[in-house]
Amino acid sequence: MNTQTITLQKKFKRKIIGSFHGIWSAGGLTGVALCTLLLKFNISIATHMLIVTLFTFTGASVAYFYLLKNDRSTSGNKIKFGKPDPFIFYLGILIFFASVCEGGMFDWSSVYFKDVVGEEIFTLGYFTFMVFMAISRFSSDRVIEKIGMQKSYYLSAILIVLGIATVILLPYFWPALVGFSLIGLGTAAVIPMIFISAGDSTKYSAGMAISIISTYGILGRLLGPPIIGYLAELFSLKLAFLLFLGCGIMLIPFSRSLFKLYQK
Repeated sequence: MNTQTITLQKKFKRKIIGSFHGIWSAGGLTGVALCTLLLKFNISIATHMLIVTLFTFTGASVAYFYLLKNDRSTSGNKIKFGKPDPFIFYLGILIFFASVCEGGMFDWSSVYFKDVVGEEIFTLGYFTFMVFMAISRFSSDRVIEKIGMQKSYYLSAILIVLGIATVILLPYFWPALVGFSLIGLGTAAVIPMIFISAGDSTKYSAGMAISIISTYGILGRLLGPPIIGYLAELFSLKLAFLLFLGCGIMLIPFSRSLFKLYQK
């Protein structure tokens, strides 16, 4: 789907990728709402899975007829082993840091809201994070066009750092909600920006570039949550969230290195 989006992006002068990721986030929110509704009415997990399967199959079947045809590139479809391509490497590192934040927040935001903030309705933290992720992605295209992609990376980093600092220093209901909102706003725009840049690779096709970069992203999502768990066990969950702050800060030097390659 990301490869299709990049191919479609090349047909538009304005940025559109962020909106597609925004729709993905909106789908996640809809899924949470559906799941909550099914749980409320004590619907069995088997029926739940059947509903999800039918919905997914129907959606994919309808969407198939609207996919771009002949979008496969004629070159750059093979992985070249050896010294990593700097352009792909920097994009991979950026998506790794973003995925550590995103995956960690998916798994630990509710736990933080329950154990650190001390709220009974602990899903509010996760829900707030997801809502502001969706808002950020729907608006990211306009922001990028307004201030440029490099400054958008800096803005994302600042929002993540401010959000984490707020959550750690002020672990109370309203400050925590504001902090989770800032983290959602900051984290959301990074991955769409990375996929936009993947289409500029001179070594790989868009599909192959995304495959390689996504490997870094999957690694970040896999490592982030357990690392937070180990750090929480060693220190505390509040201090463990400093990992996200560090990942947010690292977006600045690596995005700067990426754009130095653009200038060459």
